[in-house]
Formats: sequence, C-alpha cells, structure tokens
Amino acid sequence: MTNWLRTGWPTLAIMLGASVWGVIWYPLRMLASLGVTGTAASALTSGAGCLFVLLVRRRAISTVRWHWLLPALALAAGITNLGFVWGSIHGQVMRVLLLFYLTPAWTALFAHFILHERLTWPGAGLAALSLAGAMTMLWSPQLGIPLPGNLAEWAGLAGGMGFAMSNVLILKTSRVLPQMKPEMRTATIFGGAAIFGACASLFEAMPAPPTGAHLATAAWLVLGLGFLLASNNMLVQYGLARVPANRASIIMLFELVVTALSAWLFAGETPGAREWAGGACIVLASALSSWMHRPKAMPPDPANQDTSDADAGTRGDAGNASDGNKRDRKNRPRAMV
Repeated sequence: MTNWLRTGWPTLAIMLGASVWGVIWYPLRMLASLGVTGTAASALTSGAGCLFVLLVRRRAISTVRWHWLLPALALAAGITNLGFVWGSIHGQVMRVLLLFYLTPAWTALFAHFILHERLTWPGAGLAALSLAGAMTMLWSPQLGIPLPGNLAEWAGLAGGMGFAMSNVLILKTSRVLPQMKPEMRTATIFGGAAIFGACASLFEAMPAPPTGAHLATAAWLVLGLGFLLASNNMLVQYGLARVPANRASIIMLFELVVTALSAWLFAGETPGAREWAGGACIVLASALSSWMHRPKAMPPDPANQDTSDADAGTRGDAGNASDGNKRDRKNRPRAMV
C-alpha cells in the first residue's frame, strides 16, 4: 500500500492537472458569454491565481532574487496564457490545442540557443514530425498553404511557442536561481500572464460589461478559476517532483484526450480525418521526445549511494538536485510546467 501511494498519487496528480487543463476552456467561454473578453479573462484569472499563490506561500517570497530571467519568464508565460485562453474561446478547441502542443519543435530550437544543448538528428527529426502533423492538419484544398486559418489558430500557435519558451526558461531559472522556491516561479508565471493580459486587453474591443447577477457570476468565475489554476499548478508540481520527466510528459498528453471529449460533449466539435492524422503525428512526436530524453541509468556509486538515493526521492527541482542529477537534467531539453 505504501509503494502504491508513493507511485500512484504523483501520477494521479499529473493526470488530474491535465484533466483540468483539458476542460478549462469551457468556463472561459462562459466568461466570454457574460461579456468578459479573452484578454480580460486571461488577466483576471491569472491575477487571482498569482494572489492566491502569494498568500498561501508567502514565506517563500524571501527566496526571490532579481534576475533578468524572471521578466523573461513572465513574458513567455503571458504569451502562453493569452494564446491558449483567446484561442480556445474563439476557435475550434482541439485544433487550437494541437497547435499549442507543437512543443517538440519549438523546445528543440529554444533549448539549443538558450540552454546550449546540442540539436541532434533525432531531435530535429521529432521537430520535423510535429511540424508535419501541423501541416497535415492545416492544409486546405482551397488555400493550398498549411498555415493557421484564423486568428484563434494563430493564437494557439503563438501560445505553444510561449509554452516551449516557458519550459526552457523554467529549467534555466532553476539552475541560475537554485534557492528560489518553485512556488515563486509559479507566482512569476501567473503575475506575468496577468500583466500581459491586462496590456493586451487595451487593444481588444470590450463589449457591454456584465451587470447585476451576471456581474456576480463573472466575479465568482474569475475567483474560482484563479483558485483552480493556482491549486492545479501546485498539484502538478507535486507530481512532477516525484515522477520521471519522460513519463510525466507522456502522462500530460492525457490533456488531449480530455479536451477531445469535452469539446465533443460541450461544443459539438468533432475532429475530421486531417485533424486526426495531424494530431497523431504531434502526439507521436511528443511521446517519442519524452522517451528519447529519458534519463540514462547509471551504475550506483557505493560511496554516494545513500545520499543520492535520498536526494532523488525527495527533490524534483533541477536547481536543488545533486550534481549527478544536474548532469542528467541537462540532457532533457524539455521541462514541464
């Protein structure tokens, strides 16, 4: 029972987190129907999430140190959140999310230039596979050009690029600022998304704002989503700290299953043959990327066996890992948020 709890709960935590992200588009559309635009929804829900994290983990604020990586991470997170929120509100959810999940392509490039990791032929091949899936999904006989067909799909594509950049910057931040608690990286992500969404809302036409009962409903939705997203992020962080990165990446693909089911049940969206084929390529590229970047098994060192075992069992942050774990982590260009 103890072993089951030790291995089962972290996996369940990641699956629950992926499930939340797979259905979060629906309450966001509810906010839009109440008169809250996508940019405003991104700013308000992220602001509520940031406030929740800072209140719950206020003792960790003292671990924050200034570094240029923090505003860079905040900006990448802002693009990620706004692209996902705006795209899922105004576009076909599954297509937007598949474009969002082109992370093997973007992560390979960003990790090469930012983390100075060598771009291998297998990595380039997986990036090409995911891009081929996107081209298959986006190709239209009328247009003949495999490009996003509307602003919502462009938003999903930009959000996926921001997500890949966020993953790389989180890994670099954990190395450069090892004393910074993971909760403060979460607060940075939500704070950046709130600020970026607020700035973007200045350029989006605001419909008639909600009033009366609709205003109360919108306020409760914003607060509820902020609490849910912040709690969900910390729940996933718990799972990622206890599950190997390659296995966690595959578990996270459960989000696509939940999104497909929720889009079919709540919005009547059914992917066509091209969406299924392109999506299969993207999912396959993500799964193979996770397998390719699995940590190599090293023979145990009797002199360090006790300390290394304890470290591996209790720490999931790259900045707090042992030197051996750091070397392993440098071989993983993809980090999970």
